Amino acid sequence: MDFLIPDWPAPDHVQARVTTRRGGVSAAPYASLNLGDHVGDDPAAVAANRAELRAYLPAEPLWLKQIHGCGIATADQVAGIPEADGSISRQTGRICAVLTADCLPVLFCDRAGMVVAAAHAGWRGLADGVLEAAVAAMVVEPGEILAWLGPAIGPQAFEVGEEVRQAFMAQDPAAASAFVPSPQTPHSPARPGKWLADIYSLARQRLARAGVKQVFGGDFCTYTDAERFYSYRRDGATGRMASLLWLDS
Repeated sequence: MDFLIPDWPAPDHVQARVTTRRGGVSAAPYASLNLGDHVGDDPAAVAANRAELRAYLPAEPLWLKQIHGCGIATADQVAGIPEADGSISRQTGRICAVLTADCLPVLFCDRAGMVVAAAHAGWRGLADGVLEAAVAAMVVEPGEILAWLGPAIGPQAFEVGEEVRQAFMAQDPAAASAFVPSPQTPHSPARPGKWLADIYSLARQRLARAGVKQVFGGDFCTYTDAERFYSYRRDGATGRMASLLWLDS
């Protein structure tokens, strides 16, 4: 199985993995390690992919019903599949997980390695405060938190409308720096009211305002890296990667 391992100065007992699209049994257009059970893939293939992933983990991840909101579940207390866009844990072996295919996965831990969290940040959740909600749920000094930004759509591919830009600027005028007008090309005329958004920059801005200064990662593009990553914006019908985080013994 193919994993990305975050490059960040987390304590040794904080474990994190991010799956790619490689290594599973799903057929096109979900080929091959699709872990999303809500995207139209064969349920048997998804179950087999999740079973393959489970073999590398100390426990079953806490899967979420993600709704592009700000809810943060407590992995140590809930059962089933909660409706939330993030989770936290303070117990050994409880695995926080989020699924993405262009949206931004963000992994968190504190310097002491006492609490971990994972958040799913599409533009709506990011604008509404899902990262701030995850930070608040950790109940530690924000300056003690480390954050890692996982694979998401890159700033040259994420075209959005004026309403998205305004949603961020209404809360922080400095968000304007994360948007540039969509360029005119020989094959595409200028698109008034369309912008290229840098979701990584927006996330760093929101985290900084929340007091989180140590932020790592953020150098991927799911849209352009079709070999490793699923991309909803690129393909429409596609699978989902998982970003996973837990406290090891």
